[in-house]
Amino acid sequence: MIRMNVFGKLAAVCCALFSGLLPGVAQPIEKPNIVVILADDLGWGDVGYNGGDIKTPYIDHLAKEGVILNNFYTAPICSPTRAGLLTGRYPNRFGLRETVIPPWSDFGVDTTEVFLSNMLAEAGYVHRAAFGKWHLGHSKRAYLPLQRGFTHFYGHYNGAIDYFTHRREGELDWHRDEETCYDEGYATDLITKAAVASIKQYGGEASPFFIYVAYNAPHSPLQAEEDDLLQYGYEKDKPLYGNAEQELIGRGNTKRQTYSAMVTAMDRGIGEILSALEEAGIAEHTLVLFFSDNGAAPGFGGSSGALRGTKFTEWEGGVRAPAIIRWPAGFAGKRVVNQVTGYIDVVPTVRDVVGLSSPLSKPLDGVSIWSVLTGEQATISREFYLGYGTLIADNRWKLVKAESGNPRMDIKEDFLFDIQQDPYEKKDLKTQHPAIYRQMLKQVNQVYETIQSQVSVPSYDTGRENFEAPKAWKISE
Repeated sequence: MIRMNVFGKLAAVCCALFSGLLPGVAQPIEKPNIVVILADDLGWGDVGYNGGDIKTPYIDHLAKEGVILNNFYTAPICSPTRAGLLTGRYPNRFGLRETVIPPWSDFGVDTTEVFLSNMLAEAGYVHRAAFGKWHLGHSKRAYLPLQRGFTHFYGHYNGAIDYFTHRREGELDWHRDEETCYDEGYATDLITKAAVASIKQYGGEASPFFIYVAYNAPHSPLQAEEDDLLQYGYEKDKPLYGNAEQELIGRGNTKRQTYSAMVTAMDRGIGEILSALEEAGIAEHTLVLFFSDNGAAPGFGGSSGALRGTKFTEWEGGVRAPAIIRWPAGFAGKRVVNQVTGYIDVVPTVRDVVGLSSPLSKPLDGVSIWSVLTGEQATISREFYLGYGTLIADNRWKLVKAESGNPRMDIKEDFLFDIQQDPYEKKDLKTQHPAIYRQMLKQVNQVYETIQSQVSVPSYDTGRENFEAPKAWKISE
């Protein structure tokens, strides 16, 4: 049952229900199952509900039934988002902001950081499974999923594995728990199959479960199954994308065609996960959260739609992700929420949902948006730091700082945008609103840019030369 620390919030919602102020909002009466689905490099413009031309019927159906989080933010690259999602803390607090964790790196997320999986164990979630891409450290067992609060893992430690051979740096990177797994098949399909099997296994038990499904799709290498390629005009007798020497199974005629097919395969998998919840009779009492870890990667077939920028930048196209949340028994769906929120808010929101009030050894940076989801509040005033001097405040203003800013953005001056009125970041308003600009600049300089870590992930190429991957990526230390 929900614990007393959230009773006041639930009571307020319930009172509003009986007074007719919030029709359709239900009072949660038990802890839900939790399914977090993460896409990899999926662009804002690559889902149907945002006007994209890729076939995403199941994501679109989830958007129709659930709550579209229209201003959901991430880090501009993969590993930092995953770390912030699971800790509720800005990843630069533990040295993970500017790059991902490559195969040759000894870096891993600080083992003193408490993951969402650890917290849910305390809340009575017996089964806590992770499927797909890990990417939070692999050089030591202490960094692996089973050592970070998960009870089961199926997938790969590194990013950018081959979708068909499951290899990275010449070695098989596919695991069941911590043992090498030799399952054959397309990675996206295997991840889906494992997630569906876990729902069937856990769904009939008394305790709720937590499933984290981290697809590698549609991240490169661009590889798709032929049936999906055919949906986008693939012709076998035409040249494949890339150079002739590139030995990749599953290449289509163009990058966009291949990328689109990969997204459709992931979408189909999401549909199978949602169907499994329905068939198990637990969809009503399952909280499903879907989002992308960052924007579309430049040059790999993805699209930011009308948003400015791509992955690697703090422009909206790099950090504003398609995101949806649904919990039929917990709050009303079929609506759009414009509250600024994002990856670091998952932990505090889930803690609110399951009634966790125990003190944490380290403070969270995220905030719970539970009251917004229930309709108790329309918005919550807050700041959201995106890194490299970029800050969002009051659900409206976005500061982009030039000095010490992201070199990939190549800007010579600061910008102040009204992202509610100008999500495309076309009109700089710092001269029209100097007081807001100065206050946000002060916050960045005195608060967010003072965050320091004793360690940091080395630059991407550090250690790459002469690196040899461990056999079958077996980590025993």
